[in-house]
Amino acid sequence: MNMPVNKPVLIKAPEQPKTAISALWRPALVQAFVKLDPRQLQRAPVMLVVELTAILTTVLCFIPDGSVPTFVAAQIALWLWFTVLFANFAEALAEGRGKARADSLKAGSEGLSARRKTSNGTFQMVPATSLRKDDVVRVEAGEMIPGDGEVIEGIAAVNEAAITGESAPVIRESGGDRSAVTGNTRLVSDWLLVRITANRASRRWTA
Repeated sequence: MNMPVNKPVLIKAPEQPKTAISALWRPALVQAFVKLDPRQLQRAPVMLVVELTAILTTVLCFIPDGSVPTFVAAQIALWLWFTVLFANFAEALAEGRGKARADSLKAGSEGLSARRKTSNGTFQMVPATSLRKDDVVRVEAGEMIPGDGEVIEGIAAVNEAAITGESAPVIRESGGDRSAVTGNTRLVSDWLLVRITANRASRRWTA
């Protein structure tokens, strides 16, 4: 009697977030070398000076000089190049993360609906892109906040990982310094009434 053979089940590895270091370090490393172009370093005069000093020190490594041993000049040159490359890498990483977050927010806004308050106090479902400044919307747990705004009623926890990268939800409530909310962040508890502070259609997505 043949026993049934259980086929192994392949478990797909979880997809890495676009803002994770593992997804950004390779392009950032490439950009670190691309940014060695002095024309790009003009925006950072300090790093430009460090790079020029690194070039000069590297040249001195190949010129015999009894007062400065070659290995000392080589060590100085290596540290200078490391400083420039590390600064470029950090800048490229920050730019890549900002662009990935902006792309993620832009993608999340497509097809998003909002529960807009009407003049008679009821709520009507409308496309988020139709929201205008001073519109009032109700957001409930599990829903995306449809636009930048200010909490005018309620208290709830909001997941702002798409903006700040922090996985822990933050409390947003009416009044005080914790009333501002950002579009495309997710409500994880309770409900909020939010007054939109900018026309959704005119919002600019930048890295």
